[in-house]
Amino acid sequence: MRSPELSAFQLLQKAASLLVYQSVFDFEQEAGQAFLALLQAIHNVQQQANADVADADVLDCLHAYGRWFRCLAEAEQSWQDLLLTCILQDENPFTQQAQQKDFQAVSSVLVLAAQHDLRVLQEVSNCGEAQLRNWVEAIAQVSLPATSWESSGDSAVASVKLQLEQTNWAEGIEVFAAYYRQRGTGITAMFSALRWHQGELVGIAHADPVNLEDLVGYSVQQESLLKNTEFLLKGYPALHVLLYGSRGSGKSSLVKALLNRYSKDGLRLVEVTKSELRDLPAIADQLRSLPQKFILFVDDLSFEEDEDDYKALKVVLEGNLTARPQNIVVYATSNRRHLIREFFGDRPRPKDGDEVHAWDTVQEKLSFSDRFGLTLTFEPPDQVTYLQIVHHLAAQAKISLNPDELEFQALQWATRYNGRSGRTARQFIDFLHADLTASKNIRL
Repeated sequence: MRSPELSAFQLLQKAASLLVYQSVFDFEQEAGQAFLALLQAIHNVQQQANADVADADVLDCLHAYGRWFRCLAEAEQSWQDLLLTCILQDENPFTQQAQQKDFQAVSSVLVLAAQHDLRVLQEVSNCGEAQLRNWVEAIAQVSLPATSWESSGDSAVASVKLQLEQTNWAEGIEVFAAYYRQRGTGITAMFSALRWHQGELVGIAHADPVNLEDLVGYSVQQESLLKNTEFLLKGYPALHVLLYGSRGSGKSSLVKALLNRYSKDGLRLVEVTKSELRDLPAIADQLRSLPQKFILFVDDLSFEEDEDDYKALKVVLEGNLTARPQNIVVYATSNRRHLIREFFGDRPRPKDGDEVHAWDTVQEKLSFSDRFGLTLTFEPPDQVTYLQIVHHLAAQAKISLNPDELEFQALQWATRYNGRSGRTARQFIDFLHADLTASKNIRL
C-alpha cells in the first residue's frame, strides 16, 4: 500500500534524518543536491499559501526543476532508479561492513540504522517526476512535458529492483547487503576501469572499448592470459604477468580487452603509471579487503639503472611481512625482456673502489623480470599473420576491397611507415576506411 503523499517540507525532514546514507544527498551527488534544492524551492512557496508568491520564488522553482530534470536526463533514469543506483554505490559504515562480512556478522546497530535510512529513502523515492511536476506547474502556472524513463540499463540495479518489488527496502536489507558483498561500494562499484592519481583512485568514465574478438594472432599468449585471469576471478592463486615483446603487437590492448570480457564478473583494471609505482603497496592495502578482483596495470614498464622504483613493485610481486592480497595481480607490458637497463660498465671488474659483491647487484637487476610468475612473449608478426590481422580489421570496418588490392596496399603501408605489427594494421585500416568513405561522399 502506497504511503500518503508527503509535503515538500516533510520530505526535506526525511532526508535530514538519514543516519548512515547521508552522502546520497551530499555535494558529490549532483542529483541528490538538485532534488533537495527543488524541494526547498517548492517549500518556500508552499509556506506562503495565504500570501502573494514572489516572482523570484516562482523562478527559483522553475530553475531548480530544470536542474533536477537535467540530472535525470544525463543519467537516462527515473528518479527512483537514480536514487537506487546512488544507494547501491554509497560508501558508508554499513555498506563497508556488508561488503567484507556475511550479513549475520554485520553490526546490529548498523543494520538498524541502515533499515531506518532505507525506509526513509524509499519514501523519498516515491516522490517521483509526476508529483514534482504537478507542484511546479501549480506554482508557476505553466505546462511541463510528462516524462517516462525506461528501466535502468544496469542489469545489477535492475536485478535488485526486481527482488524488492514484493517487499519494502528496509525489509529487503539483505538484498542490499548481498549486492555490496558481490559488487562492492564506492568508486570501485561505479567504475570498472580506474587509475591511481595523486594518491587516490579515479574512475575512468570512457574506458577503451577494445574486445578480445578485435585481436588477431598470439592465440597461445591470449589463452594463457585468459586462464590466469579466470583463476583470479575464481579465487584461485593467480600469477603476476609480464607481457614482453615488440612494439605495436597488442600487449596493452589484450590487457584492456580483459576488462570488457570480465567486468561483469567483478574484474577491475587499475592503471598505475611508472611515476606512481612507489604507491603500489598502499594501493594493494586499499584494495585487499574489497570483493572485486583487481589487475594493477603498468604499461610500458622499464627502469633506468639509477632508478629504484622497482623496489616498490617487488614488494607487491613477492610480498613482505604483510600477506599478499589474493584479489590483486600485476599485469605489466614492456618492450624489454630485462626491465632494468644494464650497461657493460655495470659488470664487475677487480678494481679498487668496486663493490665487493657486485655480481649480486647485477643479478638483482637481471632477475627482476623473473619475479613475474608468467612471462608472455610477443614476437613481431610475420607477413602471413600481419595480412591476417588486416583482413580481420577490414571485415570489421566493412571495407569491400579486392583482397589482392587490400594486401598490396597493406604491405606498402607497412614498408613506408612502422613495419609489420597489429598497431600498423589498425592505423592502415583506419586511414583506408576514412579515405574510402571520403571518396564515396565526394562522388555522391
